[in-house]
Amino acid sequence: MVKHIYSCGRYLLHQATRISRRQMIACLVFGISIFSFQFSISAQDTVRKLDEVIIQDVRVSNKTPLTTSTVSREALDESRAAVSIPYQLETQTSVVASSENGTVGATSLRIRGVDASRINVNINGITLNDPESQSVFWANIPNLGGMAQSLQIQRGVGASTGGSPAFGAAINMQTLNAQNSPYGQADFGYGSWNTNQYSVSAGTGIMKSGLSFDFAYSGLTSDGFLRGGQTDQQSFFGGVSWYGKRTLVKLLTIIGRQNTGITWDGADSATLDADPHYNSAGEYYVDGNVMYYPNATDNYWQRHYQLYVSHLLTSRWSLNAALDYTHGYGYDEYYKVNKKFSSFNLPFAGRSDFITRKIMANNAYTGNLALRYNGDKSTLSVGYNALIFDGEHYGNVLWCRDTSAHFDTPFADWYSYDGHKIDNTAYVKGTYDFNDRLNAYADLQLRMVHYTLDGVTDDADTLADFANDYLFFNPKAGVNYRINDHQRTYFVAGISNREPTRSDIKDCHANGDTIKAETMLDLELGYQAVYSRWAFNANAYAMLYKNQLTPNGDLSSSGYALMENVDKSYRIGLELEGGYKVANWFRMDANLTLSLNKSIDFTYTDFADGDNTMVTYTANTPLALSPSVISAAIATFTPCKDAKLQLIGKYVGKQYADNTGRECYAIDPYFLLNFRASYTWHLRGTNEIEAQLLVNNVLNHQYRLSAWVGDWVDDYSDPSTNYYYHSRGWLQQPGINFMGRIIYKF
Repeated sequence: MVKHIYSCGRYLLHQATRISRRQMIACLVFGISIFSFQFSISAQDTVRKLDEVIIQDVRVSNKTPLTTSTVSREALDESRAAVSIPYQLETQTSVVASSENGTVGATSLRIRGVDASRINVNINGITLNDPESQSVFWANIPNLGGMAQSLQIQRGVGASTGGSPAFGAAINMQTLNAQNSPYGQADFGYGSWNTNQYSVSAGTGIMKSGLSFDFAYSGLTSDGFLRGGQTDQQSFFGGVSWYGKRTLVKLLTIIGRQNTGITWDGADSATLDADPHYNSAGEYYVDGNVMYYPNATDNYWQRHYQLYVSHLLTSRWSLNAALDYTHGYGYDEYYKVNKKFSSFNLPFAGRSDFITRKIMANNAYTGNLALRYNGDKSTLSVGYNALIFDGEHYGNVLWCRDTSAHFDTPFADWYSYDGHKIDNTAYVKGTYDFNDRLNAYADLQLRMVHYTLDGVTDDADTLADFANDYLFFNPKAGVNYRINDHQRTYFVAGISNREPTRSDIKDCHANGDTIKAETMLDLELGYQAVYSRWAFNANAYAMLYKNQLTPNGDLSSSGYALMENVDKSYRIGLELEGGYKVANWFRMDANLTLSLNKSIDFTYTDFADGDNTMVTYTANTPLALSPSVISAAIATFTPCKDAKLQLIGKYVGKQYADNTGRECYAIDPYFLLNFRASYTWHLRGTNEIEAQLLVNNVLNHQYRLSAWVGDWVDDYSDPSTNYYYHSRGWLQQPGINFMGRIIYKF
């Protein structure tokens, strides 16, 4: 029952003017031909200001007392050999990137130990997070970094924007700006596991009419590190822009398609010792022989259509309006062994093997409006964001091994439920300069969320009675002090509240539990020094939580982490960043995060392996998947103008798979050393060819990340003879692997 294809895209619309046939053909073939016409824009300052209006409500400058890191277009290009945004950002402060399948397919990141559902990601101010899961699934849009002009990471509460607020970090992306002149680029890469990457992009530049056209197409195919971990991902970016004297209009489209093997199951250590590439997804037996279902896959399509209008009302006032429509469709198909008929709402006794498909389709409509004032001593932004979301979730049984069970195939009444969300966000924020050294920042956000779930879930639980309204007030305030032209210090305090995700609500509802909204108080104190040859940042933070939702170590049947409310918890840490240009040909950059991530008086039940005595404990325990040490370092050598060599080290300290801090569920620390090299050949005119090589895990370090953990009992029928034990599954990580790329710019 495949419905529509879901995509993820953006177009840029400006003003319709006459375009020559040559220009149009060149756009449509993505710049395979070189544009030869010339043009000039007399008001480049106006163009720059118009582009800034779109993102200035979510980006902050170094006068704003927030903890930020900005990644430029040059840095994104430099890390092009990395296959997704999480791995392009893994050397950033407090970032940990991970993958189920060897850097391809499903990748993710955590910042300060905070998971993807609590990181607000937006593109040009429009949130990219799914309104129900509140996550961004990077596999859905390959080469998203290639579509970005720049991005800014705001650690902590972040600046107010639409959608669920930052609960530990925010990532603000800006799509490619129009160029001054025509351009084109072709990019091809090949790497381990028969991984192929390719992309082509082109743009007209800003023509005399003020119009600009930009396009990009990207693809990635790979066999994957794990058996059955194949992936096929594609994305398209299209933009039409018009720059007037005081007005900018953009119509953007981003379309993404993902087809990947299911890789979230993990395996026990003994199995992975025998076969590091083992993957149980789709595994079944016929007459004692192991077989694999070939279509055990996870599939998703998404489309984003965005319209932006930015207008400079006066030299001090600007107006920004945006509309977004997002459509999504996806499903995972799975072979299930020896399951009860009743599990699928089928009126038969006994068990059999089944092939199932779990499907989702959703539509989201977003609009925002922001008015901004830029004065000599103050700035002020007033904004409003509205979201309407509808999501369908349903499941089909496609096949059953037991031919004596007669039912229509596919059986489409396994489960069906709908989610509806209305999210209204209003904010006002601004800065005030008391003098040329001291300025203050304030940010007040009010969110009103109405969320309902209706129907029957895949575990036969009825959600018809779930409906909740959330009212959140999220204030922030801080001061920034400029010590001199090179140094500053700042302090900011903020409160962030957020609602649970769909899966949080569904899983707790099935267990008869009550899920609670989360609250965080964030305190940040920072110092920054920037000189011509060196730079240094230090930031101390305390994120204090009430009812924080953290992983309990287990997974759902669809591979997402099951969560639990922790009554009181905290993340307290120190972040250090530095860079030093030793010589014109050598530079060192490094960062280090030291933190304590604890739940307070957490209660859990445990036992010794082989012992049937259960004991309840209450203790201050480490928060799940939150290492106390995270560090990265880069040594950059430039032996000549067009060559660059880099050694990249990444260290992630000990962490735990759940919130109990038990050593049997510990994850060992690991250190990775990567090597990156590039060389550029300059051809006639502005044409050039760049070669890049990335070798990951040069030392071939063998390490594993946690897939799931669980406490199990041998025999539920006789409690007096029960023997309990701890069990866990691992995600094997790859040893040494590589990616090489050739990039042709014209």
